[in-house]
Parts: sequence; structure tokens; C-alpha cells
Amino acid sequence: MKGIVLAGGSGTRLHPATLAVSKQLLPVFDKPMIYYPLSVLMLAGIREIMIISTPHDMPLFQRLLGDGARWGLRFGYTVQEKPDGIARALTLSEDFLEGAPSTLVLGDNLFHGHDLEQRLKEAREAANHGAGVFAYRVADPERYGVVEFDADGRALSLEEKPKAPKSNWAVTGLYVYDGRAPGIARALKPSARGELEITDLNRAYLDEGSLRVTRLGRGYAWLDTGTHDSLLEAGEFVRAIEKRTGQKVASPEEIAWRMGFIDAEQLRALAKPLRNSGYGTYLEALLAREDQ
Repeated sequence: MKGIVLAGGSGTRLHPATLAVSKQLLPVFDKPMIYYPLSVLMLAGIREIMIISTPHDMPLFQRLLGDGARWGLRFGYTVQEKPDGIARALTLSEDFLEGAPSTLVLGDNLFHGHDLEQRLKEAREAANHGAGVFAYRVADPERYGVVEFDADGRALSLEEKPKAPKSNWAVTGLYVYDGRAPGIARALKPSARGELEITDLNRAYLDEGSLRVTRLGRGYAWLDTGTHDSLLEAGEFVRAIEKRTGQKVASPEEIAWRMGFIDAEQLRALAKPLRNSGYGTYLEALLAREDQ
């Protein structure tokens, strides 16, 4: 399984804050936004990840993330010249994937909840031959791709931003696919807005009966940070969780260590240059507690 983070787009809903920089580089409380989707892939045990962004922003992502080695990962980078659809990420990553299954996550999505790792594992197993998406109940489903269920919880239909939604379950920006996804995406016809729609890709799997929809219930949080209000709400959410629990949300350094991607000495080395922000002190405290 390989990972893809789609961190492109022009971020027009966040202007003027994003006139000069990608929204995925903006902070969500104490970390760059892109750390949150990256952490989801890491929790799924994925270590080879493709970062997709614009020609303008790509050097900044490369400066921030490097080759991934410090977290025990391997990053690749590819450019999306124009915002021509989420499904385009699969065709752009085809050579990188080399026929392997993939998990695609949007760079402005934040997920948090107990047993998220187990839900990701279940979705990965479903994608051995098929696809898996995650649905979340929202008050304004007309803003999203919407999934309709039957009485037994099976997905019946998928619609992109419907005027009359058939349910309140939105499809989140986290998708798991088998190795066929790039080929299926390449065969899609662009929508009226000239994009390869992710809903059309998911519908192709639904039509063949191989789409699994996992519903994230009350114990989970899904935040889309694409507007000023939602960006602020996400920061407040992360701050509240961290202050209340004394634990970091979406710390790649901590996740890499706990997943066994790096050892204690590597974590200690990562912590040193971060001491002034308090972030490094937190990481060093993790090691101190382990030594007791």
C-alpha cells in the first residue's frame, strides 16, 4: 500500500491568506496543515507517499518535508499543473504506484478519533479488490459528495453536491483503492467543470459492487479546513484536545516513533531543534516517560 496526499488547488476561499502560499502550509494550531493528512497515512502503516501540489508551491513542500527519511518515510513529488479534479491524483501517481493499492487523502482534511487505525486497516483489506471510502454525518450535505444507504447499511448511490441530498452522509477526503484505480480514473470523462471527479471514480467501483463505505460515527471528528471559519474551528479543536489530554494530535515524529519507523535516538535528534516552540520538549518528555 502506498499513499498520496493531494495538496494542490488555489485556495480561493481562503484569500487573501493563500495568495502567496498553499493553504496546506498554513498552520492548524501548532503544525502545518499537511501534517494532519500525512499522519493519517502513517497511522495506516504507509511509508511511501506521493505529494502532489502546484508548480508554485512544490518547492515549499519539498523544503518543509524533504525526502521523508527523518520520519522513516519516503516522499515523492509530482506537479498538478491545474486544478482538474481529485481523481487526477491517481493518474499522476500511476508510475509511483506501480500497480500497488493506494490510500489518497486530501491535504486540507483532518481526521481524529479512537480506533482510527483499525478503521483504516479494515478499509485497506477491502481494497485488495475494490475501493473503500469513509462517510461522515453532516448538517449541510449539499456541499459534499453524498452517499445513500439502504436499510441494511449498503451503499446505494453517490451524488456530487446534490441540490436535494438523499442522506446526510458526506464522503470524506480519504479514499482507499486497489491497483486498478489509475486506469479507471484515466477512462473517466471530465465533468461539466472540466474535472475528473472523484465521485465518478467511486461510482465506478459502486456500480461493480466493490465499493465499501465505512461510516465514522460520533466518536470521530472530520474537519475540512477550506474556509476561514473551518480553519479556525480546526485549530481550536486541536488546541482543546492537546490542552485537555497533554498529547499532540498528528505529530509525525511521535507517530513515526510509535510505529517503529524510527528509534528513540532518532526521535531525540528530531526533538532538539524544536525545543524553543515547546514541541521538542513534548517529544523529549515522551522518551523520558518511556525510560522510567
